[in-house]
Amino acid sequence: MSLFKSTAIVSAMTLVSRISGLLRDIVMAYVFRIGVGTDAFFVAFKIPNFLRRLFAEGAFNQAFVPVLTEYKVQKEREDVVDLARHVAGTLAGLLSILTVVAVFATPVLITIIAPGYLNDPLKFDMTASMLRITFPYILFISLAALVAGLLNSYGRFAVPAFTPVFLNLILIAAAIWLAPKLDEPVFALAWGVFIAGIVQLGFQLPALYKLGFLRWPRWGWHHQGVRRVMKLMLPGIVGSSAMQINLLFDILIASFLVSGSISWLYYSDRLVEFPLGVFGIALATVILPNLSEKHAQGNPQAFSHMLDWALRWVILIATPAAVALAVLAGPLISTMFYHGQFSEQDVHMSTLSLMAYSIGLLGFIMVKVLAPGYFARQDTKTPVRIALIAMAANMLFNVIFVFGMMALDFEGQHAGLALATTMSALLNASLLYRGLRRQNVYLPSRGWLRLFIQVLLACSAMLAGLLWLGGDLSSWLNAEPLERVGRLAIIVPAGAGVYFVALWIMGIRFSHFHRPQE
Repeated sequence: MSLFKSTAIVSAMTLVSRISGLLRDIVMAYVFRIGVGTDAFFVAFKIPNFLRRLFAEGAFNQAFVPVLTEYKVQKEREDVVDLARHVAGTLAGLLSILTVVAVFATPVLITIIAPGYLNDPLKFDMTASMLRITFPYILFISLAALVAGLLNSYGRFAVPAFTPVFLNLILIAAAIWLAPKLDEPVFALAWGVFIAGIVQLGFQLPALYKLGFLRWPRWGWHHQGVRRVMKLMLPGIVGSSAMQINLLFDILIASFLVSGSISWLYYSDRLVEFPLGVFGIALATVILPNLSEKHAQGNPQAFSHMLDWALRWVILIATPAAVALAVLAGPLISTMFYHGQFSEQDVHMSTLSLMAYSIGLLGFIMVKVLAPGYFARQDTKTPVRIALIAMAANMLFNVIFVFGMMALDFEGQHAGLALATTMSALLNASLLYRGLRRQNVYLPSRGWLRLFIQVLLACSAMLAGLLWLGGDLSSWLNAEPLERVGRLAIIVPAGAGVYFVALWIMGIRFSHFHRPQE
């Protein structure tokens, strides 16, 4: 299967997941009023979700896949199966211990992650109670990530990419049917997260059975392959997940801000996650096993060409997506969430943070694509060093932006957290790029300057069209829900059409980007 086709399959399945995720957030915004309860749930969900991203999209996957690929290329199939069952057993054992400890230590976790909640006993207790329910999710979803890594390595991309849909469907069901039956309705979401973890793991097991890898897990701390995975994984926890660690730091500061700040950041982050997941994570998912294979085969030229191919797609797709998110932040937030319990104030506040996040979309996706350039070569030290620099910068940016906004009495102080995350992501991406260039791992092919100019001109044409069609935010707030949906359904395709027509006029044909150069 070609890289382009594989990426298209993952993107299509991820698109279904992201659309169902938007429906989930729309239902949640309609059912639950933003305030103490939603802030408590989002923190209780953020902690295991943060760990999920370390494993499903970060350190574990980027340590396991290269070792697994090397076993595939250099050893017998039974050796690969043996590696998988020992990694699964070791991972399950360690995470079971972590889960038990975390469930008993939830007050300590909340104190560390959201110390501002100590001033609000109700919010603190609700968060701790929900975290006890949601934390076991990390055990099930991490094992699901291991299965996904196996399936992806053998070219089975569709099932792992579709799996996240179940989290969204179960949370929607919990909000609609379970919440009205509980004394504290928002607790339905916590139980939904718990159930979703079990379902997501179970959904992938039949595909694993067909592949011949469904064996009983075994503890394998002394297994050579397991120790290599663990060695690569520990520093990779920082190296591949700087953005997520930054988001946790944002929660710490946001816990001291006005109630609703964490919820506003959540809803705006969800809209940024849409293009990041559909395109950025899909692209990174496909190129990691392929880069690992090129490295195992000792083919640095093909390795560089594959990175070049991925980066060109990033520029082509992520740049207009970032521009569109910034310009249409208000229309998107009002169309998706302005109904039920989501107020006009919530629209304004979420719009501010979405605009700040959108600036960094290119950086977020570049990190996803550039990091595999290191992990595929089993180099975890360099991205760790870069991630530490980015995290230190994020802390500095948080202080500058948030406290600067406080000094100016600016009401949207939470947007300073989003802007700080954006700036640190851009710094992270630029340092990762510079490192690959300095090591001569990535050598850009010809035509980059021309591509930059073409994309810039096409984005300028799209920007003019979106500004003309979008109008001011008040017109969206005063419109009926169906009218907002109708306007957005016209504006988004029109903007995309202007962009792609402009590229076509300037000579760009997407058939030229179907596969890396030979």
